[in-house]
Amino acid sequence: MNSANSSTGTARSAPQKAPGDAVRPQRSGANRWLALVVLSLAQLMDILDSTIVAIALPSAQHDLGFPAGYRQWVLTGYALAFGGLLLLGGRLSDFFGRKRLFLIGVGGFALASAVGGAAGDFTTLLAARIGQGACAAMLAPAALSLLSVTFADDAKERGRAFGIFGAISGAGGAVGLLLGGVLTQSLSWRWCLYVNLIIAAVAFVGGLAFLHDGDRPRRVRLDITGTLTVVLGLIGIVFGLGTAETNGWHDIRTLGPVLAGVALIAVFVLVERRTAHPLLPPRVILDRVRGAAYLTLGIAGIGMFAVFLFLTYYLENTLGFTPIQTGLAFFPMIGLVMAGAVFSGAVLLPRTGPRPLVPIGCLLAAIGMVILTGIGAGSSYAANVLPALLVTGAGFGFIFGPVQNAATSGVRSHDAGVASALVTTAQQIGGSIGTAVFSSLTTTAIASYLSAHPATATQPVTIAEATFAGYHLVFWVAAAVFLGSAVLAALLFRSGTLPVDAGHASAADHEKEHTA
Repeated sequence: MNSANSSTGTARSAPQKAPGDAVRPQRSGANRWLALVVLSLAQLMDILDSTIVAIALPSAQHDLGFPAGYRQWVLTGYALAFGGLLLLGGRLSDFFGRKRLFLIGVGGFALASAVGGAAGDFTTLLAARIGQGACAAMLAPAALSLLSVTFADDAKERGRAFGIFGAISGAGGAVGLLLGGVLTQSLSWRWCLYVNLIIAAVAFVGGLAFLHDGDRPRRVRLDITGTLTVVLGLIGIVFGLGTAETNGWHDIRTLGPVLAGVALIAVFVLVERRTAHPLLPPRVILDRVRGAAYLTLGIAGIGMFAVFLFLTYYLENTLGFTPIQTGLAFFPMIGLVMAGAVFSGAVLLPRTGPRPLVPIGCLLAAIGMVILTGIGAGSSYAANVLPALLVTGAGFGFIFGPVQNAATSGVRSHDAGVASALVTTAQQIGGSIGTAVFSSLTTTAIASYLSAHPATATQPVTIAEATFAGYHLVFWVAAAVFLGSAVLAALLFRSGTLPVDAGHASAADHEKEHTA
């Protein structure tokens, strides 16, 4: 990988700025941390919305009277808009201003949530979810790039800030499960959408008061060809993977969109190598440290869904937990995610860099998955589930804070938005792959077990054992995924600490990149 912009063995001082580069204004420490609160709130709204609505879906289906087969589209519609538009949202924040895109994203997300909460039919609910996804695609990269430029000049504070932000990213899904259960049981499924209005109002007012872009955006021509190919490519991949559980892996409705999406991404890569103002400059991903961070996030995103999705099934269907009890069951893991992310980001990362931390986090997550392969009908939460959640939570904490920091460290200020968008894109694609693959594996394992026991295939005990066989296969595969991620992280991350400040290239550097 190109190492022109990568981190070195020790923290670098800020390089000389080229003519025309704006000087980033200095902000007081108090304002920095208030800005972090605002950005973390927006991130929480963005992350929890992927799970909070899942809890509310059965009630929404009953209330609005739409078929059960339509339920997946409430989730898939959000994922398609979010995943497909992320890179465009990241580049728009670089072109038109991060703070401006952040505020537009927050305001638009609130508006779409209000429409969805008041929906009287399926079509309105689906349109609102697609609107939420589109606004999240503007909000997420703008928030992460604002965090990057706000804490660009102090390695220790940057590590602490990214640790907190990473904790929110890792714990948001579990918070969504709990909050969705509480709101659905206590009030209505509609409040799973209305709650965003409260969060968005605080984030919007706080954004106006405490967020600063740090420099003026570079106004250049938008890469229309690259935008169309990557948006359609990402939508094709996410759509195809989202239908794999229903249609099967060999169905043209699954393979067609996925293969078309991959082909369009290949075209996008060719376009970006030749255009003067690429949507995704190759320098962003060819950096060794950032490339390792994106790859690690994508692979870890695959494994994460094994925890939230299938462990939720086990807790509710086997142990008989209510939605609220299920959300509370994940709280110990949330605590470890937050503690691990803050400790690794604030204390360890400024001293060691990401190379030793991320593999340790992936190994801990793999161990947690192995522990979960022992669950069964006679298992209990305290003895069999809680230890796995604690180990996995600590592992996630060591992954998210350092990796999100590394993914945006050393990037040019005018590339911060698209670099940040890649963070969420990697997680989104990884999550889509994880959901599709693990759902397919579970279905296959259950069918294989039942076909191997035809005499008792209809008995509840055999069906339960078949279900556990599916769960166990998923957790073993997830353990292998995290183990592979640990190996890749150890090999690809460079030793040493991350650069303190985002680099600014000279005119000669820009010319060199465009002619490379």
